[in-house]
Amino acid sequence: MSEGHGPERHVSERHVSELHAVVVGGGVAGLVAAREIAKIGVRVTILEATDAAGGALAQVQVAGLTVDSGAESYATRGGHVAALVHDLGLDDQIVKPNPQGAWLRLPDAAGGELTIPMPKGGVLGIPSNPFADDVRLALGWGGAWRAYLDRVMPVLAIGRVHNLGRLVERRMGRKVLERLVWPVAGGVYSASPYDLEVDLAAPGLNKALTRAGSLSGAIALLRGDAKPGSAVSGLRGGMYRLVEALIDSVATLGGELRTGAPVATIESLPEADTASLAAPRWRTVLADGETLDSDFLVLAAPESVTRTLLAELPGSETLRDALDQVPDGPAPIELVTLVLDAPALDSYPRGTGILVAPGSSVRAKAMTHSDAKWSWLAERAAADGPHRHVIRLSYGRQGDADSTAALGDAELVAQALADASLLFGTPLTAEQVVDAARTPWRGTVPVATIGHRQAAERVREAVEQFEGLEVAGAWLSGTGLASVVPDASAAASRVRHAVVAETSMP
Repeated sequence: MSEGHGPERHVSERHVSELHAVVVGGGVAGLVAAREIAKIGVRVTILEATDAAGGALAQVQVAGLTVDSGAESYATRGGHVAALVHDLGLDDQIVKPNPQGAWLRLPDAAGGELTIPMPKGGVLGIPSNPFADDVRLALGWGGAWRAYLDRVMPVLAIGRVHNLGRLVERRMGRKVLERLVWPVAGGVYSASPYDLEVDLAAPGLNKALTRAGSLSGAIALLRGDAKPGSAVSGLRGGMYRLVEALIDSVATLGGELRTGAPVATIESLPEADTASLAAPRWRTVLADGETLDSDFLVLAAPESVTRTLLAELPGSETLRDALDQVPDGPAPIELVTLVLDAPALDSYPRGTGILVAPGSSVRAKAMTHSDAKWSWLAERAAADGPHRHVIRLSYGRQGDADSTAALGDAELVAQALADASLLFGTPLTAEQVVDAARTPWRGTVPVATIGHRQAAERVREAVEQFEGLEVAGAWLSGTGLASVVPDASAAASRVRHAVVAETSMP
């Protein structure tokens, strides 16, 4: 609830410590919101449907190693995640990825495929200098000259560009789109560039376009404004360390996290009981029939769960209409983590990973050579064997069939091993596999599709009609922790403001 939202209340008969906030969803959004609310003394209960908190930040045990099975880094833009990491006392655990960078798997002119280093100095694959050697290697001279035309075309009109794919194709041509941007868009967002909103996929690009007048010039501005190596960071031991620190902090502040606690319905208590904070406003009904009454309710669950809970609220026709406008969620993703004893990978022959262009014979859309990317993992893997390596392959693109769902574990591992052999350019055998794990993700990857931001704003406006209710999460904020964290903090701030305004603080 923002300032000035809802009727003004001055209630002194309840102390802040008597107030209760229920947070549905124990992902990063829910944990951040719960922690911020608990800081002012409100009792907080987090209800997480699964057996583990963290949402898109998850971990898996494989061959005795604990590795990320969800997001493995965070974007440093805005400084919001860095501030949270600092507040949680994790500054000394921040690590940077290997600057060697990723490679690309592309079709070649002879009808085959080639694997080359990803050009440096770009954003989402869009180059700032079309004639750089690594860009020409990917595009050829013809593609480089076509991309250069962006600099001599009429300047971009002042305004906001929405469609990333159309922008790139118009300004720099199809080779830049298909050979550079499409592999990155597929690897990061599991989507076509034509489906991506510029403001969400490349924050700051529209502003830079207005300043520069050309796309390559805008990319140069964005790169020039960023500190070297500042785009992403990780945590020693994996990003799940952030989840563990959040859980500990919430517990220290008196909050309760309950896992294995799916929510069936939410109810707004009768208006007579909610005219002030003298009585709870919300009732949360768990799947087992237990009820929890609360003064504030924060829905930070996955999209499908939140949609269902909101749509059943009485008098929520406007909200249901707004929910119907939210674009479909991301494609199903499946990650396969392989631990190998493979001497051929000791030299990190293909950088920190490979992004795959559509149409390749490789079924995976991306592969990460995890121990090549993160030095802390290389150290731990080496302790188990001199040629021990950890690689992670990702399957699933927007609009594609869920091609791996029908595969058994052994079949999927065999497919991943075959794809990795092609990507590394060296045969990898089943005998080299020490251990493997598969992690399916359904509708949890943050989205950046066209129309998403406007639809999310309509949902938030519709939620404002319900006193004491907030929504948060990646399905509304989009594009990873750099968006999820400040969005969840803002939701918690509205709750905190209401508490300060409506109760007797200590």
